[in-house]
Amino acid sequence: MVAVVVAQDSAPTLTAVPGGSVEPDLEGAARAAQAFLAALGVDCERPGMIKSPLRMAQAYAELLTPQGFEPTTFPNEEGYDELVVVKEIPVHSVCEHHLLPFHGVAHVGYLPGKRIVGLSKLARLVELFARRPQVQERLTQQVADWLDGKLHPKGVGVVVEAAHTCMTLRGVRAAGAVTRTSALTGVLREHASARAEFFAVLNR
Repeated sequence: MVAVVVAQDSAPTLTAVPGGSVEPDLEGAARAAQAFLAALGVDCERPGMIKSPLRMAQAYAELLTPQGFEPTTFPNEEGYDELVVVKEIPVHSVCEHHLLPFHGVAHVGYLPGKRIVGLSKLARLVELFARRPQVQERLTQQVADWLDGKLHPKGVGVVVEAAHTCMTLRGVRAAGAVTRTSALTGVLREHASARAEFFAVLNR
């Protein structure tokens, strides 16, 4: 038996991570955005553009400010020993090379050990690592490593599928291209049958 949950999209909340990221300086960012746009020849004085530097600052602050959360775990009292998979968790991040957005979905699964985790926390975990300049490979591995280190399950599987605007809007302009990355730990990495079951769940 496999427990599968399909995540519902929800609007992110712009807050700072407790003890981590500082609150964004939106006024300073707006001034910098105006200077940046002016340097590129964009006229920010015309009516439709007057507030654009502030909107740009607000948009990037939302994309780059992680939301803190407390990981809620519970004893695995029933001894559940099958895969738990949350599919289609929305991913919104920014490529650290061009500071352009990439977006898609993450699928996060684990094989429980002595503890289980609140399902909503898996979506929070993806958001935590996505809200910063990223590369998709690192994001995928960070989610897997965090879950493996904090929950100590028998195995973790993370797959991220995303479209990168640095690839689709510029350069090669490969519209429709999707990048898929995966990170596996424990039995999901070491045992072919467990690994095959995890990927079979994702492809259903």
